[in-house]
Amino acid sequence: MSEGSEKRVIIIGAGISGLSAGCYLRMNGYGVTIFELHDKPGGLCTSWNRKGYTIDGCIHWLVGAAPGSPFYRIWRELGAIQNREIVFYDAFARYELPDGRAINFYVDPDRLEEEFKRIGPEDAEVIEELTGAIRKLTSWKQRDDDILTPPEHRGLFAKVGGFFRMLPLMGAFKPFYKLSQGEYAQRYKNPHLRAALSEIFPPRLTALGLPLTLAGMHAGNTGYPVGGSLDFARAIAERCTDLGGEIAYNSRVVEVLIENDTAIGVRLEDGSEHRADYVIGAADAHSTFFELLDGRYITEAQKRYFEELPIFEPLVFVGLGVRDTFADIPPLTDGIIFTPSRPLRVGGRNFEQLHVAIENFDPTLAPEGATTIKTMFYGDYGWWLEKAKDKPAYRQAKEEIALEVVQRLEERFPGISSKVEMTDVATPLTFKRYTNNWRGSMEGWLMTPEAMNMGMPKTLPGLKNFRLIGQWVNPGGGLPPAGSDGRHVAMILCKRDGKRFHAEEPAG
Repeated sequence: MSEGSEKRVIIIGAGISGLSAGCYLRMNGYGVTIFELHDKPGGLCTSWNRKGYTIDGCIHWLVGAAPGSPFYRIWRELGAIQNREIVFYDAFARYELPDGRAINFYVDPDRLEEEFKRIGPEDAEVIEELTGAIRKLTSWKQRDDDILTPPEHRGLFAKVGGFFRMLPLMGAFKPFYKLSQGEYAQRYKNPHLRAALSEIFPPRLTALGLPLTLAGMHAGNTGYPVGGSLDFARAIAERCTDLGGEIAYNSRVVEVLIENDTAIGVRLEDGSEHRADYVIGAADAHSTFFELLDGRYITEAQKRYFEELPIFEPLVFVGLGVRDTFADIPPLTDGIIFTPSRPLRVGGRNFEQLHVAIENFDPTLAPEGATTIKTMFYGDYGWWLEKAKDKPAYRQAKEEIALEVVQRLEERFPGISSKVEMTDVATPLTFKRYTNNWRGSMEGWLMTPEAMNMGMPKTLPGLKNFRLIGQWVNPGGGLPPAGSDGRHVAMILCKRDGKRFHAEEPAG
């Protein structure tokens, strides 16, 4: 740990970005207290247990799951993946057609090209464009400094060098860069490929998400950490406390204390006040701006984020515990997508397809001989908010959804109804209650083509000693920028305080 006087830092939120910041700040001699409203770490990176089954609410795939990438180094420094088995996928998803055929989204571009051409030979040109982009992106290696060093510390030469390193990828990016996933799918003549590509990702998400995701998996840098999301988060929380950091659970922050336009601490819901040299907001940005800071210091541009930018829609999670191993189903990132005989109505919306994640590749999530299954639907936050005004009606709506899901699954997996041992439904209000994420969003700002290069400023004009980190200041959100943001803020504070930044993996 660095020598010198110990400055104190308060971090609001024990999600992955807050935990990461806590770890790196402790490695560099700062006193750290993280205040978390829930009784568990991780924020949205979480899991929950029901009747011996674990429903994983976050990690489908983890970037930085294998040696050789800067994110792998971050996860190692945070103690997140040591001695943890990683499952690597051969296919992202399987889209099943009504006629019995299937479209497998293989991560290997050669297999993907053969699969797509088998279904839609008339789309050979656009298929080859996709698989060519995946090959090029697979061979591209990020430099450590591009991820490990905060943008504020990259000089002109580093930024110019980064631009030139990206030039070879421009040809691969061009067919996708300005298109949403829904717009990209319309480039396909074959109706089955068009339908599959329309369903695989949110329609407003940048189309770059498809080749980037498959390339990361094909390169062996993206996999699933066995144990799930809460176990992953707890490992980082343990790293933080082992380093001497304090995590105060069940401690909701209600106000950032400010004197002379300088953040000096926080006030908790119980009325207690806690002082520090720096305050880091690693929680929901909307509540941070409009509640903890009472609308002060926010710029008009930042207000427009909340008024104009789309967010990742909140989710309705349906978890099932099933007494079956589904031995014939290989590991699939996004699971099986199929069309039941009739639409499923969830939260006032009709859904034609069902996404079924069969998590038989993680034995820690279910008892021996059983499997946890989950299905997810985009949820209308307003619909659920209105429904919750009548508690019995709210509970009934959840029960009906679980029943309807099992009935539809019976079509695809005959006999499954008699094997279901657990059902659980979490709504957007569930995520709002446990994480305070604005409107129950699953991540933050949706990475649309328009938002690709937008990032909310991490400092607020006129407010000293306060910084924002996490998914709300990084379009697209997710775990990688949350992990790197914690490292970046520690580097920035170290430079400000004249410390030499230091990071290391845990001993042993």
